[in-house]
Amino acid sequence: MNGGRRVATQNNFVGRDPNPTYVLMKKTAALFFLFIVVIVILADTGNLPHPVNAIYRIPYGDKFGHFILFGLLNFFVTRAALSSLSSHRPIRVALSVGLTLALLIALEEWSQKLFPVRTFELLDLFASCLGAAVGGVVAWKFAPSSS
Repeated sequence: MNGGRRVATQNNFVGRDPNPTYVLMKKTAALFFLFIVVIVILADTGNLPHPVNAIYRIPYGDKFGHFILFGLLNFFVTRAALSSLSSHRPIRVALSVGLTLALLIALEEWSQKLFPVRTFELLDLFASCLGAAVGGVVAWKFAPSSS
């Protein structure tokens, strides 16, 4: 047949089918990013669901949430980026993704000053960035392209 290749008729592009792991990571990263955007919007408008608000009653529960959410986000995004940019140095890809995410995290945390129901906290920013760093390192170290 065509040797496992797919031909796109519009652009005369010939390429291999995408790696299923990459497709899964790309979709997971996009969905998880949207999930976090929804959480941010709900928090900015003071409409977080009761179970999420319950996290604030646990000492440092929200910090742990920041760590987990942004750690997972960076893990998924870094894995997808490493798969799609396999010709680039993995450490450079992981650092680029992580630093970009850290900038977005900082902007989001700073933007909380604009909403009366939110408060800017350096400890939240630290927990988010630390989680993102851990997620990025795990993605980089255990990605098939980095071995």
